[in-house]
Amino acid sequence: MTKPTVAIVGRPNVGKSTLFNRIIRRREAIVDGTPGITRDRKSAEAEWEGVSFTLMDTGGYVPRGSDVIEDGVTRQVRLAMAESDLIVFLADCTSGITDVDGEVARLLRKSEKQTLLVVNKADTPNRELEAAEFVRLGLGEPIPVSALRGRGIGDLLSLIVSRLDHDIPPQEDEEDGAVRLAVIGRPNVGKSTFVNTMLGEERMLVTEIPGTTRDPVDVRIRFEDEDFVLIDTAGMRRRSRIKENVEYYSTLRTHRVLEKCDVACVFADADDGLTQQDLRVLRETIDAKKGVVLVVNKWDLVEEEGERVMEWEQMLENRLHGMAYVPILFVSCITASGVEEALRMARRIRDEREKRIPSAALNRLIEELNRTYQPPAVQGKRIRVLYATQAGVRPPRFVFFSNFPHLVKDNYKRFLEHRIREEFGFEGVPLTLVFKKK
Repeated sequence: MTKPTVAIVGRPNVGKSTLFNRIIRRREAIVDGTPGITRDRKSAEAEWEGVSFTLMDTGGYVPRGSDVIEDGVTRQVRLAMAESDLIVFLADCTSGITDVDGEVARLLRKSEKQTLLVVNKADTPNRELEAAEFVRLGLGEPIPVSALRGRGIGDLLSLIVSRLDHDIPPQEDEEDGAVRLAVIGRPNVGKSTFVNTMLGEERMLVTEIPGTTRDPVDVRIRFEDEDFVLIDTAGMRRRSRIKENVEYYSTLRTHRVLEKCDVACVFADADDGLTQQDLRVLRETIDAKKGVVLVVNKWDLVEEEGERVMEWEQMLENRLHGMAYVPILFVSCITASGVEEALRMARRIRDEREKRIPSAALNRLIEELNRTYQPPAVQGKRIRVLYATQAGVRPPRFVFFSNFPHLVKDNYKRFLEHRIREEFGFEGVPLTLVFKKK
């Protein structure tokens, strides 16, 4: 189940990052008295009274133009409203109600989003009384807190979790055998065209699957006697046409979609080359331990240019360090060239992700490696990997027992992973290697 999301919004210097750090119980967001210090948007997991949720720190706006409201805080609030289940609107007890506070409150009143009005810097009982004036914003009873001192934070968190919807929405049965395929990537790389092309095949049966409020419809299709559930991110982009902060919210949505899938097709644009954002999405997919395929779309634009093809080959070799196991498909969603192969590849990777290697076969490989390539000695100690077992699937997890597990170097871990892949496959599947003491 996707965790509910709580966004903290407000003007600069009201203490949003301080409240964010207080709730997640660590100093992750930068706190400074300079307006606009929060440039890189933050999100983190939080928990209270056994309820987990995702907390977003949206940052304030540094005035730069004549239209302060429209160019700044309005943009932040609208993006947060589109992405969250609950808004914490933070104001400052010491400065009173400002014009910016009033404009944000007006936007929140017009929306249907749940909102808690929280008045920060209420460090004393007298300040708590001063916070009462914020009732004039029309967002209900103000909740006085001191994010810096921790005053009132427990009561605020109890109120937050009481407002969140803990009912589990209808979910597609993950054990029904369907390949759950996420279609992700930055905007305008062909994700929607890919999905539409797959739906346009007459031999495919199409049904709608109810999802969450953020992802209204996943799509079930049948291809070559196999069920697929396409989890498409293309429709989400329409909620965030505003250019500023789109990358942050796009990353947040990608994380949500990855929670639901077995395999992700990460789309890139052949005409743009492999961008840093493409690589970030790839790494996020790998970190989530999902199966992954890199799909280079619009290949028809470059395949007739020999130099461009050579550039791509060199680019992939240079930029996909440590990701040699990720398969790459070159497709054209407009002409439908290669798109069906993406489904076939996703099916194979799903099967690879569920593969279990017998302990006997795994340990035969370990014995061979012990004869041919010993781990380098560390601090005068001879390191030996004694035996191994596969502890889990989806994702595959291997446990290696060693005499000095804490001394095993990363280069030997990479060597082990490479040999496991050579021997047993696992194409497109991130592996987890754990070393324990024997």
